[in-house]
Amino acid sequence: MKERELIEAISNKAVHADNRLLVYGIGDDCAVTRKDDNTVLLYTMDTLIESVHFEPAWHPAVMLGRKSVSVNVSDIAAMGGTPQFVLFSLALPPGFDDDWALQLCDGVTEGCTHYGCTLIGGDTVASPAGITMSLTVVGEMAAELVLYRHGARAGDIIYVSGPLGRAAAGLELLKRGFRDRDLFAGFYRAHLDPRARVDLGQKLAATGVVNSMMDLSDGLATDLAHICKESCLGAVIYQKQLPFDPALREAAALLDHGCTAKNPVDQEMLRWMIGGGEDYELLFTAPPRATKKLQEVMAISGELLYPVGKMIIGSGVMLVPTDLQKYGKEVPVEFLGFDHFSH
Repeated sequence: MKERELIEAISNKAVHADNRLLVYGIGDDCAVTRKDDNTVLLYTMDTLIESVHFEPAWHPAVMLGRKSVSVNVSDIAAMGGTPQFVLFSLALPPGFDDDWALQLCDGVTEGCTHYGCTLIGGDTVASPAGITMSLTVVGEMAAELVLYRHGARAGDIIYVSGPLGRAAAGLELLKRGFRDRDLFAGFYRAHLDPRARVDLGQKLAATGVVNSMMDLSDGLATDLAHICKESCLGAVIYQKQLPFDPALREAAALLDHGCTAKNPVDQEMLRWMIGGGEDYELLFTAPPRATKKLQEVMAISGELLYPVGKMIIGSGVMLVPTDLQKYGKEVPVEFLGFDHFSH
């Protein structure tokens, strides 16, 4: 059974009781419940496992602690909300390093402070092998401003909030032993110590013109496919419009080792930009008429937004490669992201 099949099975088995407080359950970045007539609560949870999500040999404990908070808070940002409370569960193997564990907890505390949320409890247990941590974050926001994945409309412009592929490149560089190159410092940081776009998420929600939104945790192709599925639409993205850090090309060239593709550097860059995860930028859609409003809001805040495609009638995600854009040709994007149960 694949991961998404298991998630669907769990969702189907969930008891959908008539709970007047439930606004939205399984299927988005956060579950949503009603707090009062005007306010909702947002709930998200994520788990990080040694040798799956991080390697202690080159992931500093303080940064890992901060990252564990950021990746959860990013789900709150994806709905447009404000993080409030954190629950932290930590499983440690026999003979764990006391200093490492305390530095990890320092990082969790720093992450909570950075986002203005409070650690209110959790659990500590022994693990037979390897380190595991899980965080639950509770957020809050105005009920009428919540942004879901299912709100996209045909003709919407697809936006991302920053360069793509940085975290994927950083991970690959670290895995291959290139760990101390100043040129790639931003890539290392993107993977080791990401930041959730909370302020931007709130600004976008407040505009009232965004139709759908989520964060880029699994990569553009995979996450956009979620918006497509939930909105019963398709999407076209244009390679030429994908934003990237110029150093991405340098990283791809450095890691190229006998690749037989026609343009190996370009192919590796594209793989990172549409298939690489953990960018934690925001992915959202808005109608063309909203362009001016978004530009005004971004001009005031100093943020940048990048239009990368459009929502269309149909299904799935299509890519228009740079070398085919003048011909209007599209190719399907089959990349479905990392599967925890794939062999």
